[in-house]
Amino acid sequence: MNFHGTTILAVRHKGKLAVAGDGQVTMNNNVVKHHAKKVRRIYNDRIIVGFAGATADALNLSERLEAKLERYNGNLTRSAVELARDWRTDKYLRRLEAIMIAADETNMFLISGSGDVIEPDEGVMGIGSGGTSALAAATALIKHSGLDARSIVEEAMKIAGSICVFTNDSFTIEEI
Repeated sequence: MNFHGTTILAVRHKGKLAVAGDGQVTMNNNVVKHHAKKVRRIYNDRIIVGFAGATADALNLSERLEAKLERYNGNLTRSAVELARDWRTDKYLRRLEAIMIAADETNMFLISGSGDVIEPDEGVMGIGSGGTSALAAATALIKHSGLDARSIVEEAMKIAGSICVFTNDSFTIEEI
């Protein structure tokens, strides 16, 4: 599932988490916005979510995840699994066109409408049209630089933006 028009990158490194998203919004082949915020804090600022796909669908999913977090006392793992279950089985939710990364102090998950709740092996995850480029750049920076998590996401997002036409250099970055 690859969505055009965004890049989200999450990196956990040296005890810190940084999640970045570019600000470009496109409709077909036109850029309609340069400074969108696709990375947000939810659940009393303890969880960071980043999303790719249709904005209304992504915000709907973010609100549903926050409701699950309220129900399960902030347990991100349980909330992510329950959201993915609902997303896959509910007739209305199945039609939503989005994918998200959700992370807290200890967990990081990719959550999708096909029922996926995936935790990365290496503490790095990228989604969206530039997600693969950002992921590759971040992985190399982790292994071959002394940068912290925030600097890694900044540099990796710059690299992704130089490769992916659907990714710009206006980033939102949230850290834990």
